[in-house]
Amino acid sequence: MPKKTEKRAVNPMEALLKLKRPALVKKGREIDATIVTLSKKGVTFDVGGKAYAVLGELEVKEISTYLPYLKIGDVVRAKIISEESKNGFPVVSLQKFFEKGKWEILAQKKEKEEEIEVVCGEYGKGGVFIDFMGIRGVIPKIQLTDTFINNPEKLSGQKIKVKILEVDKIKNRLVVSQKASALHISQKELKQKFDAIKEGGTYKAKVLGVSEFGVFCEVEGVEGLIHISEISWEKVSSAESFVRPGEMINVMVVEKNPTDLKLNLSLKRLTPDPWEKVEEKYPKDREVEGEVVRREKYGFFVRLEPGVEGLIHVSKLTGKEDIKIGQKLKTFIERINKKDRRMSLLLPQMEKPVMYR
Repeated sequence: MPKKTEKRAVNPMEALLKLKRPALVKKGREIDATIVTLSKKGVTFDVGGKAYAVLGELEVKEISTYLPYLKIGDVVRAKIISEESKNGFPVVSLQKFFEKGKWEILAQKKEKEEEIEVVCGEYGKGGVFIDFMGIRGVIPKIQLTDTFINNPEKLSGQKIKVKILEVDKIKNRLVVSQKASALHISQKELKQKFDAIKEGGTYKAKVLGVSEFGVFCEVEGVEGLIHISEISWEKVSSAESFVRPGEMINVMVVEKNPTDLKLNLSLKRLTPDPWEKVEEKYPKDREVEGEVVRREKYGFFVRLEPGVEGLIHVSKLTGKEDIKIGQKLKTFIERINKKDRRMSLLLPQMEKPVMYR
């Protein structure tokens, strides 16, 4: 009888090993490359092949810009441009990384709350403009320490360390903080302080600075702005006449902005709105006395009390009246629009019109 052939059980691992593996290092392929060595003279990467890959000669000069922000062990996106050079090593290109790498570095630095070094430019309306590897950003004035907040021009041309507050490649937006870096402010701790503050609550605030559009403050370690329209129920032309930097004031938190951890604050809402009962206090046809506070092309504004002004429209004047700013003037209430906070006034006449009899 013929001898039976014994069937040997196939080891699954052996079968897998016998399978032909796809080549990891293939020209044109994009891969995640791990940095093995890093210097101005060159970079080598572990790309999963038999030998380490090297950076193309033309890109070696460009990598020097990134050296402060890369380290051995970092993984970057690379493209195989040669499977084997004359020296026997695969060659890779980091062009895609160079296109996106700056923003990726910024995003990583923000996530880890690490500092970056920037070069300061001129001071403009939005703050101090900065440059990071060709990306233009800004340090808002409120994000400067006391040393620079009143003299931001001193930073021009300086290299300084900052922390990243906002980074958005799509919007080409980079916002950083010199204060967060100098004072070692953690965004996580700031978020905790921000969450503890309640909308509608009243808090003590330190005045950090004053601008044409409002007052910068700090509440419980969180930054906020009192917009010029929220300083007083009266018309405010200059915030400097109400507060001074360094002063402690009471404010109300009107709104919280969770995106940038900022507060919208108010001074005027700590006092009653004078327009709430204006119709009761100033009924139609009543004679009232006020002070002429300003002249516009359409008439004169008369202040009856702080926050309540009425207009004598030019159409109600003959042109012969001698009205001066600061003058005390008796007028009659013609009509009130509480919703739009408008009041129309009339000057008294020698012989009252029918409507006043």
